[in-house]
Amino acid sequence: MCGQWGDQGVFKDFENEILRQQLSLDEIKGLVDQLAEFKPNITLFGGEPMIYKNWTEVVAYIKSKGMRCNMVTNGTLMSTYAERIIDSGIDEIILSLDGKEDVHDVTRGEEGTFKKLAQGVADVAELRAKRKLSNPHLNINCTIFETNYRNLVEIAEIAAEIGADNINFHHLLFINQQAYDSHNVIFKENFNQITPDWAGFVWKELPEIDPEVLLKSISDLESRKSGLNVSVYPNFTEQEIRDYYSGFDFESSSYKNRCMSLWMTAYIMPDGAVRPYHTMNFSPGNVRNNTFQEIWNNKIYQSYRRLVKKRKHFPVCTKGCTELYRY
Repeated sequence: MCGQWGDQGVFKDFENEILRQQLSLDEIKGLVDQLAEFKPNITLFGGEPMIYKNWTEVVAYIKSKGMRCNMVTNGTLMSTYAERIIDSGIDEIILSLDGKEDVHDVTRGEEGTFKKLAQGVADVAELRAKRKLSNPHLNINCTIFETNYRNLVEIAEIAAEIGADNINFHHLLFINQQAYDSHNVIFKENFNQITPDWAGFVWKELPEIDPEVLLKSISDLESRKSGLNVSVYPNFTEQEIRDYYSGFDFESSSYKNRCMSLWMTAYIMPDGAVRPYHTMNFSPGNVRNNTFQEIWNNKIYQSYRRLVKKRKHFPVCTKGCTELYRY
């Protein structure tokens, strides 16, 4: 269901040569050195970051520079690396959970992923407690989907049972062909290219999610008494949730509807390309050719920021990229 790595995701068509690209440990350390004086939060994600053989060294180096480091993972390797996770000093691990065992495994496309996730979280939580540490914070992220939206309380109970500290239910991202096409027209006019990374988020029909049932599920979730911290993101009003799942056109009435991502964050890809968004294959530069600071302040980035400041957001943003609601 992932808009990039899922069945319709553009990354599924990448050649192995592209998929195997990666920055060396020395290149990553050099990049961390460039960023250190600004003290940004750094999140490692992919793909699965734990298959990068030097990932614990990357985390340790980031922490040695006084920066916060998070990781997004499917959790299947957490048991294997439990000791190294604790030793690395990582601040937060964000895990993907799609539902109870059968739902999770079907969604992930591989039997046994739920058991590995559950055991991994439990092992790290147990080792963290044994060493009397507060980190890493164990944060479950669950995308609201057709197969799980009726069972949010059950999913929260699973998260609490395996030892998670928090669970966040993330509204589903989906756009229609019209939004995708309109977006590409704008990008073609301004940057002489399209951004096919959005193609996997296109739905021909609305997802089969009854907003009234979802609202009841969220209400039950919020009334549940537990030590587990629970959140829903974006934090839409009830009417916004009805509107969101009842049509493709949507604009929030409770958020400002302007993108701040270009001023707040950046994504560095395995080949060194810097992207303002991870869902747009548009890069103002590459850290193998220029420093991050040079790229962040170059003319291409400035032009992009001027366009976003003028437009506030693109046609795909309101239902395709929740960074619109983050800052």
